[in-house]
Amino acid sequence: MRTRANPVYCGVDTTDLAHATRLIQLIAGGPNPAVGGIKLGLEFFLAHGAPGVRYAFPTPVRATGVGFFLDLKLHDIPNTVAGGIRAVVELEPTYITIHVQGGREMLRVAVAEAAEGAARLGVARPRLLGVTVLTSLDRSDLEATGVPADPSDQVLRLAGLARECGLDGVICSPLEIAALRKACGPDFVLMVPGIRPVGSAIDDQKRAMTPRQAVDLGATHLVVGRPICKAGDPRAAAEAIAREAGVNQL
Repeated sequence: MRTRANPVYCGVDTTDLAHATRLIQLIAGGPNPAVGGIKLGLEFFLAHGAPGVRYAFPTPVRATGVGFFLDLKLHDIPNTVAGGIRAVVELEPTYITIHVQGGREMLRVAVAEAAEGAARLGVARPRLLGVTVLTSLDRSDLEATGVPADPSDQVLRLAGLARECGLDGVICSPLEIAALRKACGPDFVLMVPGIRPVGSAIDDQKRAMTPRQAVDLGATHLVVGRPICKAGDPRAAAEAIAREAGVNQL
């Protein structure tokens, strides 16, 4: 058994359906998954849609208890966002992302639709995670878009709005974990990208941290993409990252 739940969600960001299917089976299939969850985002979903999700991440793999993070970053008028959530609830995602900058009405409508859609279909309610400030952005990037704020301050502001509107958590960079955990409490989900194992390149992540550092600060889940997907042995890489995060086999 594991001493703690595996916090690692692998970001399978590719348009190659066959490759995604093999990778998910390799790291998430069988009786002892190497990851705690799978993230499928815009790149995959725009290429393959709901049928691609069912094919690459089928019920037998899901039955192992591996989570499903559908990272669509919804941002539109309230009615359109509600319709988007309604369209994907039947895929039974554990998490769906939505941009907090869409505002109170959009967020509240999304929360209501997630609950109503799940009840209508008799499935578990997807938990909604707010997108605050993308981990590829720094202060100069925010200023260029008319937001004269430090990224950490803006993350806290948007996380507070997300919590007020009933979202289950947020996406945040590693540098905001401690402040968000203090501000939003122990049950607020912190899904943290920008995670790089010791010794790996940070690529385009301007605010990165190691797995153990992030978990110790209070991260709920860690999103790791390229260090797993681009590894010569993805399963071994995923297992090593989980161990680095403090997950051990007894």
